[in-house]
Amino acid sequence: MAETSRFMDLALAQARMAAERGEVPVGAVLVFDGAVIASAGNRTRERNDITAHAEIEVIREGCRILGDERLPGADLYVTLEPCTMCAAAISFARLRRLYYGAEDPKGGGVDNGVRFFSQPTCHHAPDVYSGFSSQAAAEILRQFFAERR
Repeated sequence: MAETSRFMDLALAQARMAAERGEVPVGAVLVFDGAVIASAGNRTRERNDITAHAEIEVIREGCRILGDERLPGADLYVTLEPCTMCAAAISFARLRRLYYGAEDPKGGGVDNGVRFFSQPTCHHAPDVYSGFSSQAAAEILRQFFAERR
């Protein structure tokens, strides 16, 4: 449990950095064999790339580092419930586990929305653990959007 907390703290730090860049504050950390191999926050505005979500960024970096298109032994820690696009990438990358913080009733694709991993067309579903640092993750998002209203 201490490791989960440590990895989520790193993801929260990435979310805060994303907010400082004016990005929606979502952060992610990819862990392989107990070590962080990639960390990122959203960069969609910076890169003018709607696919530059934190989850996609760390999956791309993890694949590059490990030299493989699939990451079956890797675990993903992310501050917000992944959207459907990211859930699909998680599935296609064959990630072992997904840990996420705040639920996203409007845009989530794991426990809300389409519930991607529960669909019969989903080829791989990671073990999913939700609610880690959920209050901190939700507060970062609340503060970010309150400042923009």
